Amino acid sequence: MTKRNPLSIILLILFPISVCWSQEMSSNVREVKENISTFSIVAGDPDRGELGIGVASRFFAVGSVVPWAEAEIGAVATQSFANTSFGWKGLDLLANGLTPQEALTVLLREDDNPAKRQVGIVDHLGRSVTYTGEECIHWAGGRNGDNYAIQGNILASEAVVIAMEKAFLENSGTLAERIYAALLAGDEKGGDSRGKQSAALIIVREGAGYGGYTDLAIDIRVDDHAEPFLELGRLLQIGQMNYAWNEGWTLFTQNKFQEALPPMQRAIQYSPNNPELLYDLAVIQLAAGDTETSLMTLRRAIELNPKLKLQASKDQDLDKLKENPEFQKLLKN
Repeated sequence: MTKRNPLSIILLILFPISVCWSQEMSSNVREVKENISTFSIVAGDPDRGELGIGVASRFFAVGSVVPWAEAEIGAVATQSFANTSFGWKGLDLLANGLTPQEALTVLLREDDNPAKRQVGIVDHLGRSVTYTGEECIHWAGGRNGDNYAIQGNILASEAVVIAMEKAFLENSGTLAERIYAALLAGDEKGGDSRGKQSAALIIVREGAGYGGYTDLAIDIRVDDHAEPFLELGRLLQIGQMNYAWNEGWTLFTQNKFQEALPPMQRAIQYSPNNPELLYDLAVIQLAAGDTETSLMTLRRAIELNPKLKLQASKDQDLDKLKENPEFQKLLKN
């Protein structure tokens, strides 16, 4: 089970979400500014053991507030005058065996202003719930089903969440791609009625983080951008490449060389001319016993980035090639 980062808890204590505004500002301005107008999708893929959240808003760094997820437990989006404690408390309730509906009931019962809150919860079994308080700013509402919960407030119209649901259900890509497709569909229908500013997408899966030590597979954020959806899409391409690379490299470090090849080859599909990726693929191919292919791949990596020659000359993972004439020639050229 992923341990929640203590730094994030410290930051929330030091920089609480409720911002103190000048007394000269009108109450209407204060209300709109404090409200985290957002549309989000919380989703899961039980077959892959993945949980994720995609969120967008006319709000700075929405990814620092709304999404909370823990592998093998669940995911929570907390928004609209967000009570950020709903994130970690919701995950704790799920971890203790409550269903998303039961967890939501507890969160709202203990909250001081439930009428202003909006929440989406999905657990690792795919059970879901979405909630919109009656005082959330119009248009506000949500939709949910097996493996997803979609919600938004201050939206252009209900068409936003309807389009998001349709896109998620009809897309056959990875969970990250389906979540991103839902965000794009929501944006195309008007999204946040005030405009665009930030977006974020996270995916968790047990052992999918760097080196297998954490569960954070993809963690991308666009905090302030004129076209946050385009930028999020660019980062997602890199994020999915890194997710596949990390899976392959972690298997390699565990001496599972044949198992490491498919995810590393999948990473190459996302970035076919990435010299460092090709280098690592060559290392794994060599470990798996395919010397000829490893040399071909390594040659391509060095063609793309000649500076890799120095690394190759000292890399113990390439020791099996040290006496190979082709390898020696490659380092001299």
